[in-house]
Amino acid sequence: MTAQRSYDAVIVGGGHNGLVAAAYLARAGRSVLVLERLDSTGGAAVSTRPFPGVDVRLSRYSYLVSLLPEKIVRDLDLRFSVRKRSVSSYTPYGDTGLLVGGGPDRTRASFAALTGSDREYEAWQAFYGRTERAARRIFPTLTEPLPSRDALRVLVDDEDTWGMLFEQPIGVAVEKNFASDLVRGVVLTDALIGTFADAHDPSLLQNRCFLYHVIGGGTGDWDVPVGGMGALTDCLATAARSAGATILTGHEALRIDTDGTRAEVTYRTADGEGVVAADHVLVNASPQALAALLGEEAPEPAEGAQLKVNMVLTRLPRLRDRSVDPREAFSGTFHIAEGYEQLGTAYAEAAAGRLPGAPPSEIYCHTLTDPSILGPEAAARGYQTLTLFGLHAPARLFAADPGGAREALLKATLAQLDACLDEPIADCLARDADGRPCIEAKSPLDLEHELRLPGGHIFHRDLSFPYGEAGETAEAGERRWGVETAHANVLLCGAGAIRGGGVSGVPGHNAAMAVLGG
Repeated sequence: MTAQRSYDAVIVGGGHNGLVAAAYLARAGRSVLVLERLDSTGGAAVSTRPFPGVDVRLSRYSYLVSLLPEKIVRDLDLRFSVRKRSVSSYTPYGDTGLLVGGGPDRTRASFAALTGSDREYEAWQAFYGRTERAARRIFPTLTEPLPSRDALRVLVDDEDTWGMLFEQPIGVAVEKNFASDLVRGVVLTDALIGTFADAHDPSLLQNRCFLYHVIGGGTGDWDVPVGGMGALTDCLATAARSAGATILTGHEALRIDTDGTRAEVTYRTADGEGVVAADHVLVNASPQALAALLGEEAPEPAEGAQLKVNMVLTRLPRLRDRSVDPREAFSGTFHIAEGYEQLGTAYAEAAAGRLPGAPPSEIYCHTLTDPSILGPEAAARGYQTLTLFGLHAPARLFAADPGGAREALLKATLAQLDACLDEPIADCLARDADGRPCIEAKSPLDLEHELRLPGGHIFHRDLSFPYGEAGETAEAGERRWGVETAHANVLLCGAGAIRGGGVSGVPGHNAAMAVLGG
C-alpha cells in the first residue's frame, strides 16, 4: 500500500495513542494516514514471543492496564477486555508476609499478624478511601478539556487530600498515616514506578507518579489485559483501519514542515523518501522526537529508571512463607525489597552512582489471571509467566558498561527474589529451543535503543499533574487539551503530553478532540 499525496491528518507513530487518535479521526470522517517506523504497530504496548520455540506471547514492555478509560473502549467499539486480579499484593517479610486481597477479613488478619494490631489495616482503609474518592472525581477529567489547577482543586473538594496529593511530598502522608516500615514501603512504591525520586523530593515528581497510579478507572485498580497488551493494540489497529485510516509500517518520519495551517511530513522507507501533506500532524512520539522533526531545540533530557525482566517458568516457585499459596502471592503485585527504608537506601545508592545493593522490584504472574497467552503445549505443561519491574535503576548507571551493569543488576535483583523463596528461581525457568533459560532483562538504555524512549523513560518525560498552568487551559481559550505545541496544526499525542504516561489512550483521544474542535 502507498500513501496518497494529502490527508486531513497524518499521525507519526503507530503506538497505542496514535492508533486511538487515528480511529477517532477516521470515524469522524477525516482522511488519516499513520506512519510507523517499525514493521508492526503498538510501540511499547505489544505482545511478542521472545524465546525461540516457546509459544508464549509476553507483554514485553508495558503489561497492566489501569488508565484506559472505558469511554475509549466504548467509543471505538473495541473487542478488548481486562480481568481483575484475585489478590492486590503480597509482600514477604522473613518467613511470613502481608497479603492484601482475598476479602477484607483475610486482609485485616494479615495486617494484624504482621503488625500486632488492627491499626495499620484501619489506616490503610482510610488512606485508600481518600485516594479513591479523589480518583472518582479526577479520572473522568482526563478525557475532558484541560482544567486549571484551581478548577481541579474545587472538584476534588477535600483540602486534606488535595494537600497530600498535590502540595506536600507524598512521604509526609506515608509517614503520618502508617507506622510499619513494610506497609509504608508498599504504599510508596506507587510513587516510584518508572520514576527516580525520593519520598520527600521537593519537586513532587513522586506525587505525580503516585497520583496516576491510584486514579485509574476511578478506583486505582491495575488489571490484566486479556490476550496480553498486544491484544489492545491489535484491536485499536483494526478499529482505525475499519474506519478508513491507512496504516503504513516501515515508514519513518524524518521532518515536519508547517506554516501553522498546512504541513508536510517527509518520510523514509526501504525504497527511498517521500512527502505527504496534511491539515494536521499528530506526533505519537516523545517531546524530544517532536523537536527533532520540527528542527527545534530539544527539551530537557529524560532519564528512565527501571529494569524490566520477563520470564517463562515451568512452575511457580515455593515460598518461604508456607501460609500463602504461590498462586495467590504471584497473582497480585509481589513486592521484593520494597520496605520504606530499603527504598530510601536504594535511591541514595543510585543517586550516588552505584547500583543498589538490594534492588527493589515487584513482580506478577499474568497467566494466573489470563492463561490465554500460553500456546497449547505451554498450557498443557503448566507453564507460567513472571513479569518483574525493578525500581531505582536510572539510565546513568548503565552508561559506562551497558551489558555488564544490566547483568549485575539482574543478578542482584534475582538474589533478592530468591531470598523470599524456598528454592532458586533459576530452578523454575523454562528452557528455549536452544536450551537457554527463558529470561530477558531490559535496562533503560535497551528501551531507548529498541523503542526510542528518551533515556529509556517509559513516560517519555517526567509526568505532569493533570491540570494546566496559565495559558494552557480551557479558560484561557488555548492549549485546551494538553496536547498543543507552538504550531497550531501540530499536536503531541504521545505519553509526553499533559495527562500522558501509561497505557491509557488519553493523549490520543485528546489530540483527536483538539483536531475535531471538541
